[in-house]
Amino acid sequence: MKIHEISQAPFIREMCEATHQLWAYGWAERNGGNISYRLPLEEVQYYLNVHQVKKTIALDFTVKSLAGEIFLVSGSGKYFKNVQKNPADSLAIIRITAEGDKYDLLWGLEGDDLPTSELASHLQCHAVRLAQDPEHRVILHTHATAISAMTFIHELDEKKFTKTLWQMITECIVVFPDGVSVLPWMVAGTNQLGTASAEKMRESRIVIWPHHGIMSAGQTMDDAFGLVETAEKAAQIYLQICSTRQDIKQQITDQQLIDLAAKFHVKPKAGILSEEGQQND
Repeated sequence: MKIHEISQAPFIREMCEATHQLWAYGWAERNGGNISYRLPLEEVQYYLNVHQVKKTIALDFTVKSLAGEIFLVSGSGKYFKNVQKNPADSLAIIRITAEGDKYDLLWGLEGDDLPTSELASHLQCHAVRLAQDPEHRVILHTHATAISAMTFIHELDEKKFTKTLWQMITECIVVFPDGVSVLPWMVAGTNQLGTASAEKMRESRIVIWPHHGIMSAGQTMDDAFGLVETAEKAAQIYLQICSTRQDIKQQITDQQLIDLAAKFHVKPKAGILSEEGQQND
């Protein structure tokens, strides 16, 4: 089988475009943010000899359900603005070993660096989402500005947080009918954050890390990116409303949200909208 130039692989190009756009949005300052992209073997084998292992590194957790899975991941300490310039320095392709407690480095991180410090969160979230959706492929974490700002002034009750976002833009309940989950503040880069994020991913594809950022899950890069863009736009509108210091005179009601969900054949997360369609205070 002919091995093609990996820099031309669609998954590399997608990752380069996504990381650059996150930086352009101002959501990936310095080395902020990380992405992992599950790659089917049939895609990778045209661009990489998967039998050549550069090194094997132990994980400090186990994800047995991901044994044999291959991921394209951003590197620890890498700046998203630089990924396009040299993908092989900023990205890595890894494969989880049969025991689920190590990974093989197949490509990338040429400076002998490591994958993202949030690898625990990514892999545990992948495991949960794959159990629910076999088409799942992407976990994206970024420091979305408005979402982070919103966590300073809005109650962190996830039902209330979800409803506020749903009420900001008509499309929100259609894009993320499963709502958003909200964690308490936790130390970044820990197994505890990974486990908590994965548990929340059972309920929704968006997890908010207060005063830190947002994590999303999708079947494609556009899917995961679009979830963040939509939630972030809603948060921006919320902040602009707050800045006016004016009372809200009208907004999308529970009944209107229910009508939207029915129109677009989505099921809203339970416990947020009143069955009678009356607005909850």
